Amino acid sequence: MQPAAARQLEDYLDGLLVRRRLSAATVQAYGHDLAVFRTFCEASSIDAWDQVKTYHVRDYLVSRHDQGLGNRSLQRELSSLRGFFAHLVKQHGFSGNPADAARAPRAARTLPKPLDTDQMAGLLDVETDDELETRDLAIWELFYSSGLRLAELVGLNLTDLDLQEGSVLIRHGKGNKSRIVPVGRKAREALDHWLMLRGNYAPPGESALFLSRLGKRIAPRTVHARLERWQLRLGIAEHLHPHRLRHSFASHLLESSGDLRAVQELLGHANLSTTQIYTHLDYQHLADVYDRTHPRARKKPDTTDPPA
Repeated sequence: MQPAAARQLEDYLDGLLVRRRLSAATVQAYGHDLAVFRTFCEASSIDAWDQVKTYHVRDYLVSRHDQGLGNRSLQRELSSLRGFFAHLVKQHGFSGNPADAARAPRAARTLPKPLDTDQMAGLLDVETDDELETRDLAIWELFYSSGLRLAELVGLNLTDLDLQEGSVLIRHGKGNKSRIVPVGRKAREALDHWLMLRGNYAPPGESALFLSRLGKRIAPRTVHARLERWQLRLGIAEHLHPHRLRHSFASHLLESSGDLRAVQELLGHANLSTTQIYTHLDYQHLADVYDRTHPRARKKPDTTDPPA
């Protein structure tokens, strides 16, 4: 490509590193994506970025797909192209972004497999050996009882918990939305046991509900590590992570109630479609709920007289 095009690409990557302060690894990934696209352009006799049209971007995505690139990688490369051309529009007066109208295949959403109720009972019906394990059990119970995200759980303050009412306030959920969710009996018991020990770790004025060994708010990576430790202690073969406990909460509640809207509110999802995918709701279950509840779908009771 023309020297000017190479300089524009270098300036863009430098800006990501210096002005936007992205990590070196992230900038390197952007650079790799754009270098591959640049090679494609050169092979297509394109020697300046303003010569790139939307159909070029589409042809590029098709070629990458043919090379065996997965959907997620295609989406990432398209995102890299959009960011670069948006920069050229803003900083170099390009007339439009050719990557905006291109679409990459949607990546298939992978879902964690929920634990069944017996597996959850085996995970939670355990005698704790020390104070930190008492804290850990309270964390696992709260995950499963209330369906919290990891960031929501570690962000809880002592004042967010109301054991008398059996509720917990999530002040900063996804999208910075707050919600109140119930806390079940088993989780309240486990939390009560932890609160009796919390004072052994909490320095004056500490507000966090869950504390580390050093008396600081527990970190997400610590929760991950402690759950892995719990898994090994119980000899559980399947890998456990906090999101799997949230997923199990949603799946079990939905299986029992069939109330998609209620589960949506408890999970803090903005869209019902997210809840439907998240809870691994199958079509047959939806159809059964529909047949039982929709006023134009319910079967009329059989009023015919039995044969004499």
